Amino acid sequence: MSLALDPTAQDLLFREARTARTFTAEPVSDEQVRAIYDLVKYGPTAFNQSPLRITLIRSAEARERLLPHLAEGNRPKSAQAPLVAILSADNEFHEELPQLVPQAPALKDMFSERAVREQNAGLNAALQAAYFIIGVRAAGLAAGPMTGFDPAGVQKEFLDDDHTPLMIVNIGRPGESAWHPERSPRLDFEQVVTVL
Repeated sequence: MSLALDPTAQDLLFREARTARTFTAEPVSDEQVRAIYDLVKYGPTAFNQSPLRITLIRSAEARERLLPHLAEGNRPKSAQAPLVAILSADNEFHEELPQLVPQAPALKDMFSERAVREQNAGLNAALQAAYFIIGVRAAGLAAGPMTGFDPAGVQKEFLDDDHTPLMIVNIGRPGESAWHPERSPRLDFEQVVTVL
């Protein structure tokens, strides 16, 4: 076998995992979310940047504030999911670089320009968001990531000008008809990889 990860774990994280559209009523605990974060925080990013911010929507009041900002087809999914996470990029992430990269205290100064910070925050938070989805799967839960929402509305309702929303992720145990019967196709190795 070319992979160190055993086949059961491979299936849990990738082969059998699917984007969930429905969920059971079983709650997702704070302990589960903490365990997910404590695992995925080790995923690699450029210069150990950690711009991902996670806003958990648990209360009925917060959910009612979120739903109008979602695409109409996504509203029932988030209304029914036990937990919803807003994943955003902190464009002021550079303030934490002295803590995250203590051996290079001047690194923070490389990100003095807002445009540079936004570009780096978007890329590295997107990496961390992907790790977060894999972490949800590692916890035995299903994730339903969505980009069909009004970013400006979500930002105004839940964040501030320094945080850019990237995606909404519904989290829970998959419910009945959680996914399409047939898995969507993927590209073959030869279509994706170029060897020079």
